[in-house]
Amino acid sequence: MVKGDDYALSRIPMEERRPMWEVFMIRFGAVVTLSQFILGAALGYGMSLKEALFATLLGSVLLEIISFLNGVAGAWEGLSTSLLTRWSGFGRLGSSLIGLIVGISCIGWFGIQNTIFAEGISQAFGGAINTKIMSVITGIIITLLVVYGYRMLSYTANIAVPGFLLAVGIATYHLLSKYDFNALLTSLPPGPHLNFGVAVTMVAGGFMVGAVVTPDLSRYNRNAKDVFWMTLLSIFAGELLITFIAVLMSHAVKSSDVITIMLNLGGWVSAALVIFSTIKINDLNLYAASLGIANFLDAVFGVKISRALLTIIIGSLGTLGSVLGILDKFTNFLVILGIAVPPVGGIMVVDYFILKRYRKELEESRKLGSLPSEVEDWNPIAIISLALAFSVGYFYKGGLNQALNSLLAGMIFYFVLMKVYLAISPTQNAKFLKKTEVREG
Repeated sequence: MVKGDDYALSRIPMEERRPMWEVFMIRFGAVVTLSQFILGAALGYGMSLKEALFATLLGSVLLEIISFLNGVAGAWEGLSTSLLTRWSGFGRLGSSLIGLIVGISCIGWFGIQNTIFAEGISQAFGGAINTKIMSVITGIIITLLVVYGYRMLSYTANIAVPGFLLAVGIATYHLLSKYDFNALLTSLPPGPHLNFGVAVTMVAGGFMVGAVVTPDLSRYNRNAKDVFWMTLLSIFAGELLITFIAVLMSHAVKSSDVITIMLNLGGWVSAALVIFSTIKINDLNLYAASLGIANFLDAVFGVKISRALLTIIIGSLGTLGSVLGILDKFTNFLVILGIAVPPVGGIMVVDYFILKRYRKELEESRKLGSLPSEVEDWNPIAIISLALAFSVGYFYKGGLNQALNSLLAGMIFYFVLMKVYLAISPTQNAKFLKKTEVREG
């Protein structure tokens, strides 16, 4: 393996797996972010502390189920999300589509987050720093960090997560020092009442894409037990901790706009919040993008480009978009992609754990430390199910929320259509005939 490639197109051998706490720190950093504060503040503005925490708990259960199941598959096989989809629903070319969707989505969010990063630092210091220049600097820094792969993600998380929590603690102290803490614990919500079901789906939908791409990190876990604790602690501890603090802030200031208040604290506290929060989520954006695009190029064109080189290329593109200010125009498009990703996770779960179409081949090749020698080019039923699930998520505004609607629809459509196909073609083994040899990375 080329240094920095992080097994983008192959299995991670057991000797390269990492301790649970190390993987947990990276994952935890993806949960405890400023965006989670925004969500927590919205809950607090319309709910009591007890109601908000209970809604967060139930929403986290939904996230944990998807995170754990996809994460276990990633850990058992040692494969990234986009590569794993080759043998868990989508086929070689189908997985390239998934890799492209994940890649584009993460590149776009990388650029947008980079803009927020630069603007936040500029605002923290009274506009003394030029935002465009800062966008270039921050984009380059994050890109160089991700070039070195998982190890640098771990080092960064070990610094950024404690730094972020420290800054949050200081900001919380500043904001709440003027208020009666005990009174805030039992205070009524300052805004219009928020429906409990809506609150649950806000929590679950807010991190659903992160739950689907869990294998990108869980492939470094040693076993299913490590995946369980890594996902459980990061989601429950992260979601509940941030929600608790954000609700208190919202009740204290009688507003849901807690982030603006925090950034207006000024000085190093607000700068630290922006820096630590953005670094630890944006390096994961870029990392997931590099893995997805690497799989796309390999599956479609048979081209194996170093993941490190890909990181430099796509990091530069994201940074350029950030500097030019064009990425704001793509936000709605990225939200649409956010509806397309959840059913991928649902289809993977059904295929890997219920239908088990390629489990035998995966287990046999796993013993050899290689990939299965054959794989279908396409699974048309998976593609059809994905399209139908996206349509449900995009056009149907009822039910849960768009991300969760598309997730559940994907699981149901795929399971039912596969069963119908097997009933119509009982001589088939649920694998779609034409197969092509895998080009192992």
